[in-house]
Amino acid sequence: MTPDLAGWRADAPITKSLAEVNSTVAIPAAGRWWRRLLAFVGPGYLVSVGYMDPGNWATDLAGGSKFGYTLLSVILISNLMAILLQSLAARLGIVTDRDLAQACRASYPRVVNFLLWLACEAAIIACDLAEVIGTAIALKLLFGIPLIGGALIAALDAFLLLLLMNRGFRFLEAFVIALLVVIAVCFAVQVLRGFVPKSEIFTNSDMLYIAIGIIGATVMPHNLYLHSSIVQTRAYERNDTGRREAIKWATTDSTIALMLALFINAAILVVAAATFHKSGHSDVAGIEQAFELLSPLLGLGIASTLFAVALLASGLNSTVTATLAGQIVMEGFLDLRLPSWARRLLTRGIAIIPVIIVTAIYGERGTADLLVFSQVVLSMQLPFAVIPLVRFVSDRRKMGKFAIPMSVAAVAWIVAGIIVILNLKLLADTFFG
Repeated sequence: MTPDLAGWRADAPITKSLAEVNSTVAIPAAGRWWRRLLAFVGPGYLVSVGYMDPGNWATDLAGGSKFGYTLLSVILISNLMAILLQSLAARLGIVTDRDLAQACRASYPRVVNFLLWLACEAAIIACDLAEVIGTAIALKLLFGIPLIGGALIAALDAFLLLLLMNRGFRFLEAFVIALLVVIAVCFAVQVLRGFVPKSEIFTNSDMLYIAIGIIGATVMPHNLYLHSSIVQTRAYERNDTGRREAIKWATTDSTIALMLALFINAAILVVAAATFHKSGHSDVAGIEQAFELLSPLLGLGIASTLFAVALLASGLNSTVTATLAGQIVMEGFLDLRLPSWARRLLTRGIAIIPVIIVTAIYGERGTADLLVFSQVVLSMQLPFAVIPLVRFVSDRRKMGKFAIPMSVAAVAWIVAGIIVILNLKLLADTFFG
């Protein structure tokens, strides 16, 4: 049974999220457990893409080169936060047949929904900004294309999603997973080390700025909207038994995928700490600086090339998921449907403008600072996605017997509180010194 409709506004429309691919991936009715798990594998990896995009690279490199291994604990903690929050997003989508944007629209007044939509769009543009910069830098490192030219080329990848979606959702997932393997292999050739938090993270404002950037780059707000939608591509039985099993396999899928993201982010920070911080290059904050120094300092000729290939794969992958997230929030909050190519070009066009302006005025160093700043902006938007999500999955009227236990709700509210407090601390440091 679906949870009681009394939990939602009576005038709330009930439309399928991503209707063109909703319930299109078959789930085997019988057979071994691993066949059922494999049927659910995919959404978690699409979500994990946002946890290792170029914005993560920037914050991890800046943190590792400047503060050594100190911020490794922040990567671990933010990844654990992400595992919890993504499992809640999957649960919401599976149980209610609504994505997070649709759930907000069915619960809040129109003005509140419009403000939440604006916050989410700001997060998607900040994320897209990181992808444009990352892809442009990778194209420059590999092929010598100027940054502005690379940023303009990055706009054309709008058509990549169209091509993949036309081949079916499983094909899209396979493409994303293949690029994730490329990123993992490129970093597996390089390093790993230590995870204990230090109080200095909170008291040192420079360190806190990078730490909050890491949290924003890891726990991405639009990923919560994305996950709550794409889990519904599975054709599980829409009854209590089917939903319970779907929650189990979807949570397993996303947890495994996010552990891969933890490895990638930890590897980037450790490479930066071991290679740059220990050799006295603590000012390496830019991806291009890292590229130039990696091979000489590691004594591994191919290290810089692997780094650039992984960066390009990361930028391409992030393109796919940001477009899907943009479609989900626009349809969910506003019931406004645009062709995916138009949606992509609109978002990317907005993201390209600041990249071109900053590159023209401040050069490459400006884009490096802009990349880290975009991740702090993402963190600032997080409460506007996390708080509604935790409210919904804790509400028995909306979730019925699938509402999360009080203990899980308590942990989720603590996570939301930590995010809000860190953001307020950063704002206070920024404006009041």
